[in-house]
Amino acid sequence: MIAPDDLICLKAIALLGGLSGAVSVSSQSLAQELSISPQTASRRLISLENAHMISRTMGGDGQYVTITAAGEENMRAEYAAYRRIFETHDRHYLLEGELISGLGEGRYYISVEGYASQFSEKLGITPYPGTFNVKLSPTSIETRRKLDAMEWTEIDGFTDHDRTFGGARALKCSIGGYACAIIIPGRTHYPEDIIELISAERLRDVLGTDDGAAVIIEVTR
Repeated sequence: MIAPDDLICLKAIALLGGLSGAVSVSSQSLAQELSISPQTASRRLISLENAHMISRTMGGDGQYVTITAAGEENMRAEYAAYRRIFETHDRHYLLEGELISGLGEGRYYISVEGYASQFSEKLGITPYPGTFNVKLSPTSIETRRKLDAMEWTEIDGFTDHDRTFGGARALKCSIGGYACAIIIPGRTHYPEDIIELISAERLRDVLGTDDGAAVIIEVTR
């Protein structure tokens, strides 16, 4: 293995084409690319050469660098590690918070047929008429933001009796082994520390919880 700073330098050379053949690399150009001093860039090139990660030759118009087989092997190992991090299919996100009371609007909207039928069809949930509201702990807010990169289910807006109902998006999750889904209305700016969930169960009853109780929401990618 090579030092992290040297690996960053190796990556920069690879992006210039150093895996395919010799590329022109000066200490000044590498320094500018990595936002370091030319002296530091020169030391990293020497370090990579001493570790047999690159080979360097001098030409009439400057220095040429090629990534060796050992250098490519180190980069492939790093690439494989990142794939394990980002491409695993059983990654779990845990959101911690406490149960709070909503404004009572959820019961009405969940019962509207245009929403209820989509929850059943798209999420496999025939929802209990009401929502389960959770105020996230400060440490879970950043985890909540990561969920935005996941594939959410779109709940379409519709018109019923001359009234327009906006769309929403939903993400399947679970609490205490019970299937549920996070629902975010499309028309409102939701506080990032509050999440609203639907489930086929009245979660307060099956979980035996009341306001202030600690809950953990699990989302599996």
